[in-house]
Amino acid sequence: MTIVLPTGTGRSVTYVPRSEPVTHATQLPLRSRVVYSAAHVVADPLAAAADAPAAVDWDATLAFRRHLWAHGLAVAEAMDTAQRGMGLDWPAAAELIRRSSAEAAAVGGRIASGVGTDQLAPASTMAEVTAAYEEQLAVVEAAGSQVILMASRALAAVAKGPDDYLEVYGRLLRQSSDPVILHWLGPMFDPALEGYWGSADLDAATETFLDVIAAHPDKVDGVKISLLDADREVALRRRLPAGVRCYTGDDFHYPQLIEGDRHGFSHALLGIFDPLAPVAGAAVSRLDTGDAAGFRGLLDPTVELSRHLFGAPTRFYKTGVVLLAWLAGHQSHFTMVGGLQSARSLPHLARAYELADRAGLFPDPHLAEHRMRALLNLHGVDA
Repeated sequence: MTIVLPTGTGRSVTYVPRSEPVTHATQLPLRSRVVYSAAHVVADPLAAAADAPAAVDWDATLAFRRHLWAHGLAVAEAMDTAQRGMGLDWPAAAELIRRSSAEAAAVGGRIASGVGTDQLAPASTMAEVTAAYEEQLAVVEAAGSQVILMASRALAAVAKGPDDYLEVYGRLLRQSSDPVILHWLGPMFDPALEGYWGSADLDAATETFLDVIAAHPDKVDGVKISLLDADREVALRRRLPAGVRCYTGDDFHYPQLIEGDRHGFSHALLGIFDPLAPVAGAAVSRLDTGDAAGFRGLLDPTVELSRHLFGAPTRFYKTGVVLLAWLAGHQSHFTMVGGLQSARSLPHLARAYELADRAGLFPDPHLAEHRMRALLNLHGVDA
């Protein structure tokens, strides 16, 4: 059986899909690294958009989180992978956090959830930004989830310099009940975050970021770095106070950053681990036994797929993530909150399918091939 895939150059390629699934053995629990997957949400395709702009299929969404926990991964909830700021509004995010946190407690899964300011109108003051953060902080802590302090578009818009970041984050860290994860999301993921930490100069921004941590090291569990710059992450990792983890958010260089070097390593909080959960869990379990070569042997072949999904404009990577969830059978449709399934071209999606199939990500390759063929046919491609 073959399938014809468009390439975006006006030509097509004939691809031979896998005929059998690839299985991975994982020893649980994972011990050597803390590994979070930022998880997508499953939209409700039958909800009227005018009545429910952020309608979520709760059963399918929670089932996917159980899938992640079953492979040893922790869940990073209501992050940008879940379309925060790109279709998922704060009321829906708050409900997602409550439901997922309750599910985590029921099954013994680890969870951390995003705290931001996305309930604010565009025109905001520093006081309003702080109050919005505090409102969301209270919701996440009440749900029983660990807190991830997300970068704020509103703060980036109103802050006049590093001191404003030090003030807002200092206040939030003093209020938090338990240590939090600080999230530095680069402008490639969200252009509105250009100049975060008070400077477009990344060296200067890094100093402010480290100042925030140094002022409250007992309140910082770790930092998530999403700058797609491996060298910068390693340099920052080596300057963190003892006991503060580095969680890589680098979807281009994650195998080498998680493996680490003689000076240390990164844990993980990655959107790419949403489609890679079985492989990621199996790979980290190799590290648990000291088998670094086995770890890299599993993860290195997935990097081409990840770089494709997270290619510019990077913020639309969610479309590829949800496509792969549908092809893998984790949801019954390829529909996204806010219609974001249209954010990537058909050739981009076809290449994502091919790379995922080559990597052995589909538990049922025949189902994936059938669904990909149906998507192509829908768009006028005789596959």
